[in-house]
Amino acid sequence: LAMTATRSVMRAVRVFEFGGPEVLKLQSDVIVPVPKENQVLIKVHACGVNPVETYIRSGTYARKPALPYTPGSDVAGVIEGVGEHVTAFKKGDRVFTLETVSGGYAEYAVAAANRVFPLPDKLDFRQGAAIGVPYFTAYRALFQKGCAKAGESVLVHGASGGVGLAACQLARACGLKVLGTAGTEEGMNVILRNGAHQAFNHRDPNYTERIKECTGPGGVNIIIEMLSNVNLDADLQLLSCAGRVMVVGCRGRIEINPRDTMSKESSIIGVSLFLATEEERRECATAVLDGIEAGWLKPAVGLEYPLEKVAKAHEDIICSSGARGKMVLLL
Repeated sequence: LAMTATRSVMRAVRVFEFGGPEVLKLQSDVIVPVPKENQVLIKVHACGVNPVETYIRSGTYARKPALPYTPGSDVAGVIEGVGEHVTAFKKGDRVFTLETVSGGYAEYAVAAANRVFPLPDKLDFRQGAAIGVPYFTAYRALFQKGCAKAGESVLVHGASGGVGLAACQLARACGLKVLGTAGTEEGMNVILRNGAHQAFNHRDPNYTERIKECTGPGGVNIIIEMLSNVNLDADLQLLSCAGRVMVVGCRGRIEINPRDTMSKESSIIGVSLFLATEEERRECATAVLDGIEAGWLKPAVGLEYPLEKVAKAHEDIICSSGARGKMVLLL
């Protein structure tokens, strides 16, 4: 039987070769994907931009998608259609995702139904696009890998971005003493508004001394580290006995003295949301949805860009002078 109906098309960002931000090509004739079984089609209203997407695009990341591809995983929008066997969602439902199958920098995206969650009315789509990767990563770093407990102290190193603010809110809600660093006055204010008890400017040459004054001789129990290639050596000096550095972000190599881990029996632990089991993901989702319901989980949205300015967004997330919330693309 000949197909007479024409498939509809959409605007989407496509990457045909790995490289700088200029390889992000906005195309207006991309075919709208069709959800298969256990998948949903989402009309995208906003999509989060994560640093990891710039590493993947540059070709320097451990996982390389098959070319061409559309970047983006943190989508918020409305269910447009559902595949077979999907009972949890129907057309018109407001949702957010943790990852997509077809890529989120697009007007429509397909996602596995078990990676999609209801977006409560109290949050807008911009906030919905700031939940997935940041909050799930922060929860994994703090509790699944960092074993954080109420009464412990945590330093969020680079706290004014998406994952950092998520970590501040989660840690504060769970009874930890929260310290955070940012690179600007504005960033420090954002941290303090989002759960940190104290904020430090990591551009101040003496800021580690100030942190030591604050924690006393005991040191800090957990460090959530967004830029380990710059900070890891200093982090080891700030830790308590049995303290742990959770490596969430890294942009290169660094030299450390392993003896610094021996003197305090401290640990350096890598964090990758990609390696979470289905059960661990469900645990993250439960904690996140409970936090939204309770009212303390409020994603802070930073810079916003239209889809046409996606290359600028990729440039700014790596080169800007200081984050103040989660970067999002608006559709």
